[in-house]
Amino acid sequence: MASITVRNLEDGLKRRLRIRAAENGKSMEQEARDILKAALYTQPSTGEDLVRAIRSRFAPLGGVELELPPREPMGEPPDFNDGGR
Repeated sequence: MASITVRNLEDGLKRRLRIRAAENGKSMEQEARDILKAALYTQPSTGEDLVRAIRSRFAPLGGVELELPPREPMGEPPDFNDGGR
């Protein structure tokens, strides 16, 4: 197993780690290992996850049929070559 040293840790952060470890009945080292594991073993969210969550929320409400207007031919583009006259 590897070891790391964390330098320049803020006093308040170390105090919070010590308190959290004591509340969980662990050493500060074990609590830090558990925090790192939890943070690094979780998969980051993707846009696909968001799409899936939105669909699952609104699927029970049913779909919506929108009437699309018929397509028309495009108009002629403006001519800017007349110098603004």
